[in-house]
Formats: sequence, C-alpha cells, structure tokens
Amino acid sequence: MKTIKLFIFILLLPSCSYLTGPDGFFPETADDFLEEEVASDLNVPISDNNLNLNTDNHYPYQAKDPEVTDIAVPKPRQIFSSGETKQVQLRKLGDLLWMYVETLPSTSWPIAKSYFETSENEVLSSDPNTGKIIMVYKEGVQLTASVEHGIKEASTEISLMFTDDDNNQLLDDEYLQLQQTELQGLLKYFADSVSTFSGTSLAAQNLNERKKSKILTLNEQTVIELSLNFERSWSAVSRAIDDAKVSVNDRNRDMGFFLVSFDTEEDKKGWFGFLNFDNEEERTLDLSQDPEFRIIVKETAGKTRVFVESLQGDLGGAEELLSEINKLLT
Repeated sequence: MKTIKLFIFILLLPSCSYLTGPDGFFPETADDFLEEEVASDLNVPISDNNLNLNTDNHYPYQAKDPEVTDIAVPKPRQIFSSGETKQVQLRKLGDLLWMYVETLPSTSWPIAKSYFETSENEVLSSDPNTGKIIMVYKEGVQLTASVEHGIKEASTEISLMFTDDDNNQLLDDEYLQLQQTELQGLLKYFADSVSTFSGTSLAAQNLNERKKSKILTLNEQTVIELSLNFERSWSAVSRAIDDAKVSVNDRNRDMGFFLVSFDTEEDKKGWFGFLNFDNEEERTLDLSQDPEFRIIVKETAGKTRVFVESLQGDLGGAEELLSEINKLLT
C-alpha cells in the first residue's frame, strides 16, 4: 500500500509545475509590477463644450454676508467619549438644572466652546483652566457656562447662569426658562455627534483632576466625599441605591440616613448561584426583612460625606455596599 502511495506522489509531483509554473495554468504574479510602464499623459479636450467636468469642493469658502442672519451651528469635530454608554442627559433638582455628559471635561470643553462661539452671544472670555465661558446675553445681562467634572468617573456637568451687571444671579421664572432653553440647544448639539467623539483638549486637562467624588479613609473607615451640597448628594445617593436594586427598609432625609438590606457577593454565591435564578429586574422590596446596613449622608464644611455602617457586624459587606454606591453615583 505504501508503495502505491509513493508512486502516486512521484507521479503528481511534476504536474505541480504545469499548474503554478511560469508556463502553467496559474502562474505566479507577485513580480508582474516590475514589467509595468508609465502611460502617457491623458489629453482632455477642454475646448469641447459637450464635456462636463464635475468637481466636489469639500471645504467651500463662505464669504461674510451682512444680510445672512440665520446660520445653523455646525456640528463639532469628532471627540472620543471614555464612558461606555456615552449618555447625554438634562437633569434637574429643584431650581438647579445641568447637563450630564458621560465623557471627560477635557473632551466636553472644545465642544461647548465651539457651540457658544458660533452662537448669537458675544463671547467675552473662555478659560479652560476654570472651565468658564462668559458671554453677553443682552444689555445688562451676562451668561456664564461652567464645564466641570461630574461625580462619576469620566463624566462632565455643564451648567448655565444668568447674572446682572452687579454679578447677581437672576433666578426669576423668565431666566430659569431661558436657562432650560439654552441647555436644550447645547444638549442637541452634543447628542448629534456623541457616538462618534474622538479627541481631547490639552488646555483643559486640569479640569479632569477636579473630581466631585473622592474616596477617603477616616478613623479606619472608608468614606465617599462629594464636593456637593446635601440636597444634590442625597439625590445622587438615592439614585445609586435604586440602580443597585438595594432594598430600602426606611429612609429619613432630615436625619440623613437610609436603612437597607443588601445581598453581598458571598450571599449571591449559593449551591445553585451559578444558575442565576434571581432576576434583578423582578426583585421586590421586603419591608419585613431586618435592615443590615445604615447609609449615612452628612454635610460637613460645604462638602458631603457618605458612610456605610453594618448593623450586624458585617464590615466586609459594608465596604462592598459603599463600593457599589460609589460605582453608580452620577
């Protein structure tokens, strides 16, 4: 049998040259470019009136025309968002209104700057070190846009403020409505290209360091410190608790605490935990269950600190719950 196979192999070996050799059916073409020659120039009959040459001008020059008053704001150049979901939202808490962008401030700064520079408002100054853009809204009224780092990692908060000549903030209904209108325009500007962001501003890199959320250790206890007032901090913690699907047994805003029950990772690892029978979306609140942790929200010296205390001596669970809250803070 081996002799037959060897005979067939010897018989087929010469036939390879008939397939891929220089005179075979499929010759090699890797060196064909060496035989190429430069063709002569193409003579185009420009004088022929029937010949139409179509050209595309991708960078047209637009001359200044005093009669043109309504020019659409161009879309910003592409900028990369380090956030995975790339959310752009308008958020409100009482009279406080701001825009949330899931990307770094150094990325949001050039977009916001481009938007306001091409708006109808005259820009008096724009400082990437402070994140402030000051404009003339109308006679006697200035509009200030603030670009700041948000609570969440790699997030931006943009707020607007109207002030008079004495730098007093204007908070009547008219300017609160104007604030919302201006932010909605900025929101649409960001949303039109948020999925294709690429790039950043080197001048605004320092804004990335001014985070509103820090992790501290006080008296051997881990603490979240927020550079926010109590109202915003309480709202942010409440939202994080809801997003974490934590069962809230009781809450007292005046005293600044939540009593909650929280399934730690060890609790979720049962004999059949790998089957994942528990549907997070269908978890219901069980007020009959004894609370396991107390979440404390306390304002101190213009900042707010968030603690987690274990009511049953589970220090590891308290750390895990605080970590989950910190991850979901926005």
